[in-house]
Amino acid sequence: MRKLIINEQLSLDGVMQGPGQPDEDRSGGFEHGGWAMPYFDEIMGKAAGEGMGTADGLLLGRKTYEIFAAYWPEQGDDVPFAGFLNSVPKYVASRTLREPLEWNNSHLLKGDVADAVRKLKEEDGGDLIVLGSGDLAQTLMANGLIDVYDLWVDPIVLGTGKRLFREGIPKVELELVGSTTSSTGVAMHTYRPAKA
Repeated sequence: MRKLIINEQLSLDGVMQGPGQPDEDRSGGFEHGGWAMPYFDEIMGKAAGEGMGTADGLLLGRKTYEIFAAYWPEQGDDVPFAGFLNSVPKYVASRTLREPLEWNNSHLLKGDVADAVRKLKEEDGGDLIVLGSGDLAQTLMANGLIDVYDLWVDPIVLGTGKRLFREGIPKVELELVGSTTSSTGVAMHTYRPAKA
């Protein structure tokens, strides 16, 4: 069975919104876009590459998919992670997108998202990675579908923005299975759901 790994960059106060670019996600009046980029270093790049090495699929929500699809196809293989992101199968959860999706090897999930993800996990293959995709993450957590939480906590407090762990999500006990710190102070923690 494939593992579902959620990889999120968070501020100390749990914000996950718009880490990459200034205009990435301004919804709700968010003005701190691109907050995570100053912290990215070689240690994080190596960890990201190792994570992608075990994966053979991305699971994305619509907003993250649209942000990625507008950026990554324009990047050549000389740009870190571009070759992987442009070639790997991308499974997209959306109520509004219609096929065909334009980014290479993209597939729209049909029907109930939780059921579709369960079916993907039952297939043979490498891990599935969720990047960003805050609304999708809520559905995955609510249905107990996440096998590994890779949480990279940046040393910054934003005060506003969408959070990964939102009001009303079910309780889940996690076990810390790995931890390292980047040269810029990013605490990279790996958790898995604790066994009952």
